[in-house]
Amino acid sequence: MTDHDEHPGFDATHRGETFRRFDFTDTVFDDTYLVGARFKNVALKGARITGSQVVDVDISGEVERLTVNGVDVTDFVETELDRREPDRARMRPRKPAEFREAWDILERRWAETVERARRLDPELLHERVDGEWSFIETQRHLVFATDAWIRRALLGDPSPWSSLDLPHDDMADIPEVPRDQSVRPSLDEVLELRRDRMATMRTVVDGLTDDAVESRTTPVTEPGYPESRDFLVADVVGCIINEEWYHHQYAIRDLAVLESRGRHTG
Repeated sequence: MTDHDEHPGFDATHRGETFRRFDFTDTVFDDTYLVGARFKNVALKGARITGSQVVDVDISGEVERLTVNGVDVTDFVETELDRREPDRARMRPRKPAEFREAWDILERRWAETVERARRLDPELLHERVDGEWSFIETQRHLVFATDAWIRRALLGDPSPWSSLDLPHDDMADIPEVPRDQSVRPSLDEVLELRRDRMATMRTVVDGLTDDAVESRTTPVTEPGYPESRDFLVADVVGCIINEEWYHHQYAIRDLAVLESRGRHTG
C-alpha cells in the first residue's frame, strides 16, 4: 500500500464521497486507499482483510468471531467490556426476573443522565457529535423503538407512532411511519413521550412470566415496522433492553464532549 499523494497512479479517485445504500457484496478492494474512511451502519459479515495496514483503527458495533492475525479476540473484547461495565452483563436477560433487573438499571441510569443533560445549554442537546445523533434525536429514536417493538409487535397496536418518532437511518421510508428529521422539539417534549413509553415497558417487564418470555407474538397484519410476522417475546423485549443500553452508552459518551465545551445553564 503506497501513499496516494506521492504515488497518484490510481485509475479513479472517490475522495470525500459518500456511498449510501450501496450493495458491495463479494466486491474486491485491491490496492485501495482507505485512509480516514468511515464505515457506519455497514454489514461486514464474512469480510476478509489480508496483507493490509490496519493502524489506528477504531471499531465499535456488534462484533462476533473477530480474528486478528489468526487470533480470535472476540471473547477477550466481550470479557473486557463486561469488566469495565459490570451492568453490561445484565443486559442479556432471558428470565422474567432478569428482564426486570435490567430495566431497573436502565431506568436509574437514564434518570441520572437526563439530569446531567438538563445542566447543558438546551441548544447543545440538538448538536451532533462526530456525526452521531444528538441527545434529543436519541430520545426520539428510543420512542420509535418502543413504539415499533413493544406497542406494535408485542401489544398489537398497528399504528402506535408519535409524529416525533425517529427511525434508524438505514431503514427504508415506510409511508405509515413518521420520519421528520427537521423538527427540533424541546427536551421536555421528548421526555414526556419517553416517560410514557418507559412506563409501558415497565408494565411489560413487570408482567412477564416464564411462559410469556417463551411465547410468540401475534403478527400485526397492517403495513408498518417491524414486518408482519410473529416474534419470540424474549427477543422483542430484549431488543428494547439492547437499544436502551447502547444508546445510553452513546449518549453519555457524547455528553462528555458537549460538557467540555463549557456551556451550562447553571
